[in-house]
Amino acid sequence: MKKILFASSEAVPFIKTGGLADVTGSLPKYFNHKKYDVRVILPKYACMEEQFKQQLEPVTEFYVELGWRKQYAGILKAKADGIQYYFVDNEFYFAGSRPYGEIYQDVEKFAFFSKAVLDALENIGFLPDIIHCHDWQTGLIPVFLEKVYKKRDPYKQIRTIFSIHNIRFQGRWKLPEVKDVTGLPEDVFTAEGIESYGESNYLKGGIVYSDAVTTVSKSYAMEIMTQQGGEGLDGVLRRYGFKLFGIVNGIDYEAFNPQTDAYIPFHYTAKNVLAQKKKNKQKLQEASNLPKSGDTFLIGMVSRMSFQKGFDLIACMMEEFLAKEQVQVVVLGTGEERYEQMFCYFAEKYPDKISVKIGYSEQDAHLIYAGADAFLMPSLFEPCGLSQLIAMRYGTAPIVRETGGLKDTVEPYNKFTQEGTGFSFANFDAKEMTEILYSAMDLYNTQKRNWNDLLIRGMNQDFSWSGSVEEYEKLYENVCRI
Repeated sequence: MKKILFASSEAVPFIKTGGLADVTGSLPKYFNHKKYDVRVILPKYACMEEQFKQQLEPVTEFYVELGWRKQYAGILKAKADGIQYYFVDNEFYFAGSRPYGEIYQDVEKFAFFSKAVLDALENIGFLPDIIHCHDWQTGLIPVFLEKVYKKRDPYKQIRTIFSIHNIRFQGRWKLPEVKDVTGLPEDVFTAEGIESYGESNYLKGGIVYSDAVTTVSKSYAMEIMTQQGGEGLDGVLRRYGFKLFGIVNGIDYEAFNPQTDAYIPFHYTAKNVLAQKKKNKQKLQEASNLPKSGDTFLIGMVSRMSFQKGFDLIACMMEEFLAKEQVQVVVLGTGEERYEQMFCYFAEKYPDKISVKIGYSEQDAHLIYAGADAFLMPSLFEPCGLSQLIAMRYGTAPIVRETGGLKDTVEPYNKFTQEGTGFSFANFDAKEMTEILYSAMDLYNTQKRNWNDLLIRGMNQDFSWSGSVEEYEKLYENVCRI
């Protein structure tokens, strides 16, 4: 049996700030547990909900040598969905009201976490065949393993895989300070190692020192090797392209299931999607203080409000769109103040057309997926995206820009062949987005049968983790042979 340890800064249900948590919390459940013993290790944040803290059982404690420092590390454990989770405890590093703080704090915090993960292995009696590291917060694990730990017998056979969920976030900080924090040898802090544009770069460390690198869709794997998409690391990724793999994310089909979802009032399958969605739509309109109307074209958005997510395009067309008859928009999310204020302005100006909730609620999100007619995701870039997968699962037509995982997962509607699972546009252009939005609305208003068939095709897609897990298992087998 192969032993796999996921190392991540977050995972559902314990701690979540974004899609990374959904991936690392759901993917381990889908492996063949007769062949793979998959466990997860996380920081024990002070901001974790009390109900989860009460589940934790102490395992062991030790001290981590971090440069010239010695820092306490406690290890606790808990199980969720049959998966064993470990938690690294240190009140100095993991205190505070949020998992992440200022970058100068986080580079030391996650250097400690990376080294504590490696020190924990012998202490918990779980020496994995592979440590699967996720995003820059774990980028130093392959570095420490290669430069420090492989001198010890128990660590010599351990391999590492590094997954990039969003290349924009790299963990960059001043070289002298990271040298001081980590105590790593000088050759690590060169262009051949983790140095990048005069700074240390944790994400680059994961790329250079791991045995394989993955990212969350095939298109995104290609995009990050270009100057436009590589965020300054395209040259590094082209150099190490031989070990870069694009494996599309999946979603948890137990958590997102319109047949059983406890968050939605009316359950349904592809056979009765239109009738039941109409009832959910009325509940969504009621909950959003919008007029109830089954004929109104209702667009949903659940998103972090940022430039990356295409909110500048939305700002350009929202006035024109809301001036139309028989349209409604429901928005849930939080983010940059300028976008929050934009939506609040439109909600005040068009109270019968748009409802905005600043914040996040799992129940509200599920009701939007189940009650909206279409789901808008006009991202500038999107490594994979989960919302479009959830939308299709719930029979809601995605309207997306053709980038990254959005391009890989949404087949554009073809009115001549009656194929496709959603609507897409190529360029980051408000006019182009508006035109495709209107074409979706026209199909909804004038060709109900074709609209229904499109929803059913989306619902019949398989975006569970099953296919992705097969690719990961093949990769694990190949990496173990290195």
